[in-house]
Amino acid sequence: MATFSGQSKYSNETMVDLTLVVVATKAVTFTFGGILTWLSYRAFLRTRAPAMRALAAGIGLVTVGALLGGVVHQVLELSMLAGVAVQGVFSAAGFVVLTYSLYAEGPSRSVSSSRYSPPGTR
Repeated sequence: MATFSGQSKYSNETMVDLTLVVVATKAVTFTFGGILTWLSYRAFLRTRAPAMRALAAGIGLVTVGALLGGVVHQVLELSMLAGVAVQGVFSAAGFVVLTYSLYAEGPSRSVSSSRYSPPGTR
């Protein structure tokens, strides 16, 4: 197991550059994750399909986790490991919900989907 001395092998200038990259990528993740969450939620409102609700919740969890991981580290000034742990918990939960969304049944089957059968089943 590795131990950390508390000293960084990076200069302060490099750390500032890396911080800007992390903040920028978190902003992009939050923006597009928010858009995907909103579009999925709108699809749920339109269809009332439980799969769409689960899709919106799963994407929302992954998106919020990315944001909260950064907040824990940058705003609350906890360790980076704590931020990574928070993000990891939300990401794992989000992916569990996303997986569930693939198997959730809709409110009713449409005519076109009830006629479909996978290749080799007829």
